[in-house]
Amino acid sequence: MSLRDRFYLIVKYPVITEKSVLLLERQGKLTLIVDRKATKNDVKKVMEEKFDVRVKKVNILITPKGEKKAIVTFIDKDDAIKVATALGVL
Repeated sequence: MSLRDRFYLIVKYPVITEKSVLLLERQGKLTLIVDRKATKNDVKKVMEEKFDVRVKKVNILITPKGEKKAIVTFIDKDDAIKVATALGVL
C-alpha cells in the first residue's frame, strides 16, 4: 500500500474551527479527525512520513459524535504551519 493510500486511510479530514486554528498558530498543534482504529503511533508515523516533519506528541480523544480526534503536536511550529497549509487549513 502506498504512503498516500495509508495517509487517507488513517486521516479523514482536518478540523477547521476558531479554536483549532488558534492552537495551530500559538502552540503548533494540528487537530485531525482520524479513523477509529488508528493508534497514536499510526498517526505519528503517517504524518512524519508524508510531510517529512518531526512529531513531538499525539493526543487522542473520542468526540461526543463518536469520532476519533487526534491533536498532533509538532516539535517545530513552522512544521505545523507547513502541514496545515498542505492540508488546506490555512
